[in-house]
Amino acid sequence: MLPEHSYMNYEKPFWEEEEDVLVEDDTGTGTSAHIVVYNDDFNTFEWVIECFMAVLQHTHEQAEQLSMIIHFKGKATVKSGTRDELLPLCEALLERGLSAEVMSED
Repeated sequence: MLPEHSYMNYEKPFWEEEEDVLVEDDTGTGTSAHIVVYNDDFNTFEWVIECFMAVLQHTHEQAEQLSMIIHFKGKATVKSGTRDELLPLCEALLERGLSAEVMSED
């Protein structure tokens, strides 16, 4: 017989407990979209990280992780939002020499 203090709840494992999640409403104009950046052979990790921090306002850690994903997977979604707000950001990445495009969720 187990002592009282070792009681375990077998109804639902802790990893399946429900959690409240804040979901942003897409209240901006335009359709929901993503900026996808593609791997290339000429931009350095340092430059890509600097671009993500300056243009997308990512932290150094976020920018570094995304650059590694792009390097190993060939591409990554680096920012989500409305098409209208992402177009100027994508243009800024393109002006800095990155290979990027805005992909709509149509």
